[in-house]
Amino acid sequence: MTRDETLRFYAATADRYAQHRTRPSGEKLTTFLAALPTGARILELGCGNGMDAEHKRAQGFQIDATDGTPELVAEAQQRIGEVARVMRFEDLDADAAYDGVWACASLLHVPSAELPDILGRIRIALRRRGVFAASFKGGSGEGRDGLDRYYNYPSPEALEAAYRAAGWTDLSLERDMGSGYDALPTQWLWMTARR
Repeated sequence: MTRDETLRFYAATADRYAQHRTRPSGEKLTTFLAALPTGARILELGCGNGMDAEHKRAQGFQIDATDGTPELVAEAQQRIGEVARVMRFEDLDADAAYDGVWACASLLHVPSAELPDILGRIRIALRRRGVFAASFKGGSGEGRDGLDRYYNYPSPEALEAAYRAAGWTDLSLERDMGSGYDALPTQWLWMTARR
C-alpha cells in the first residue's frame, strides 16, 4: 500500500522530520494569508511540526491543523497544543467551514487516481470565495523517492486537469525550484485556487 508505507516513514522519522523545518513557508504563505480576511479560519492539511500553523495563529488566524501521522501530530502539539489533530485527507467532510485551506507539501502523497476526490472534498470544505493553496513536486507521473515515499509527481497539465475534474475553475499555477527533506533539487508546483 503506497499510502501506508509513506505514513510509516513519517511515523518512524517524526522526531527528525520535525527538526528539518526551522522557518515558516515564506513568501507563498505570506501571499496566502494576505488573500484572507482578518481572523479567517484556516484548515491546514499535513501540518508536520506545526511551524506554519504557529505562524498563522500568531497573525491572528483561527487554525485547524491536521496531519495523517499521529507521531507528527504529537510533534506539532508540542508547538501549538490541541489545535493539531489527526485526520487523513479522505476523512475531510466539512461543508463551507473554512476561509482558507493550506496544504504545503502534503497532497503530493495522494495517489493520482484519488486526487480529484480529495480536491473536491477541499472545495466543499471552503466557504464562498475561500482560498486554497497547495504545493506538489512536479514530474511526469507517480513514483517513489529515494526514501521510499510515494509521490504523485504531476505535470502542470495533469495537476490542472485534476483540479478541474474536482470542480475548480479559478486557478493559478506557479513553478519554482527548491528542495525538500531529501535535500535534492526539486521543481515545486504551487497551485492556488479560489472557490
